[in-house]
Amino acid sequence: MSGTGAYRGRVRGDGNGWVVSATGSRYWGRHGAAGLLLRAPAPDGSCAVLLQRRSIWSHQGGTWGLPGGARDSHETPEQAAIRETYEETGVHPDQIELRASVVTAVPFGTHWTYTTVIADAAELLPVVGCAESAELRWVNEDQVVDLRLHPGLANSWQKLRGMLTLTAT
Repeated sequence: MSGTGAYRGRVRGDGNGWVVSATGSRYWGRHGAAGLLLRAPAPDGSCAVLLQRRSIWSHQGGTWGLPGGARDSHETPEQAAIRETYEETGVHPDQIELRASVVTAVPFGTHWTYTTVIADAAELLPVVGCAESAELRWVNEDQVVDLRLHPGLANSWQKLRGMLTLTAT
């Protein structure tokens, strides 16, 4: 879907940078990272979630994940997820309703965490990609597992899917 309003400015927060674990694994976001699991009703009555196919040049490029990214030191996970989603998709904070937040990754040997923020939209919103996105797509919840998922989303999808049911309105 297309639309207008994506943030096009250059963003330079203090969260940009890698954290390296004791095993040498790298994680983006000096203060952790957060992503938005945004869902909306599809025309057929099912639920769809907004996913981003990451640009090939990015970490885990070509995989499908959530809009999101590095947290700045002054941000909560919710603030970071909302900011990153606006920058990457053009979805305005006023268009969503936050439901829950859950830490979905805590790699051994780091202080780094990834928080998934769950939110609802009243409808399938138009989106506008940025350089970090090869594609943005509303995907039926039942079809998410059919995609080549970012490893972090692949590892947490079943838990998140269960939470979507619990937080449904």
